[in-house]
Amino acid sequence: MKANGTTVEEILANVPEERKEAFNKLHQVIVANLPEGFAPGISYGGLGYVVPHTVYPSGYHCKPIEPLPFAGIASQKNSINFYHMGMYAQPELYDWFVNEFPKYSSRKLDIGKSCVRFKKVDDIPFELIGALMQKMSLTDWITLYESNLKK
Repeated sequence: MKANGTTVEEILANVPEERKEAFNKLHQVIVANLPEGFAPGISYGGLGYVVPHTVYPSGYHCKPIEPLPFAGIASQKNSINFYHMGMYAQPELYDWFVNEFPKYSSRKLDIGKSCVRFKKVDDIPFELIGALMQKMSLTDWITLYESNLKK
């Protein structure tokens, strides 16, 4: 689902009212914990946290005009979704998140390979997401991305 806006600010301003506070807080937590070199921006029409072309000129191999994605958030029809490509590419990081989640929420974890869905805004574990964002540096992400690309 494409976000409503073409800039980070527009996307944040156009989130449905009932999700706006939680969505903006999630964005703030991610930005506050985003390792050096990553930047908030537009990624595939949504709000992403990316490796800018100024750092990684090749961009994303599937669509080089797009910066290399790392994480993202989206307000979907039934949930706020959080995406973290590092969890997809590094099973140990995925396992860490799955094991930590019950310490922050009594809800059942709704997770795919890189997507965590939060159907209720009160269920977003902001502290856990902040910790996750700090687990992988820009250099580590680029190295992991390139090593998986060559497989």
